[in-house]
Amino acid sequence: MSKISKRPAVLMPTAEEDKAITAAARSDPDAQPLTPKQLKAMVPIRALRGRPKSESKKLLVSVRYSPEVVEYFKSTGEGWQSRMDSVLRQYVARHSRRA
Repeated sequence: MSKISKRPAVLMPTAEEDKAITAAARSDPDAQPLTPKQLKAMVPIRALRGRPKSESKKLLVSVRYSPEVVEYFKSTGEGWQSRMDSVLRQYVARHSRRA
């Protein structure tokens, strides 16, 4: 694998060029600099992707179920794993009261 980067080099503007770019941006009413409040409210895009984080995190485990059980829950459509979890939680709630 080549150690030579395929990316073009990034050339930073000189101080004079930076001043000219900043002045041009400030003169554009549609491109005003962000306020400190706006900058503080910014969140990395990675934090916004995917599902919202649950307050009750679930554990990833490997379990073997009989084919009939899996087939039944899968036949109930999308969300079958959540329904299976719900049934198991009901079982735990019922049986933990007796103890």
